[in-house]
Amino acid sequence: MKLRLLMLFFFVSVLHAELPPSAYEAMQAKAPEYFKIEILRVDVAPGETPTEQNVQLVALITEVLRSASGAKPNEIINIVYSVIEHPRGWAGPGAVPIPREKERTVAYLRKLEVGDFEPAAGRMTFTHF
Repeated sequence: MKLRLLMLFFFVSVLHAELPPSAYEAMQAKAPEYFKIEILRVDVAPGETPTEQNVQLVALITEVLRSASGAKPNEIINIVYSVIEHPRGWAGPGAVPIPREKERTVAYLRKLEVGDFEPAAGRMTFTHF
């Protein structure tokens, strides 16, 4: 009986699994773009499914800490991504948060071929450890 309870507890805890902090730290370290930004505009639109939202942020780069694309301070950039609401008990990494307008934050990004940027550090894209 104790073994069954222990196994049940383990199974339930695994259902709420999140990536360890070291995984997010590694993603931040590998991100080609690392800026301090100010969010100028937030646009959220429905995605392809009822649980998906498409996010577009317009941001001002206030400081460049690392840039493989050659971005400069005072440039305005677009950051695009999707957020999917997962069912209760879903196991996996957390969603990228949606910052508020006028928020000043860091951003770990990757430049897309079309010129926009996308999150490069999952749910820790706009947070520094």
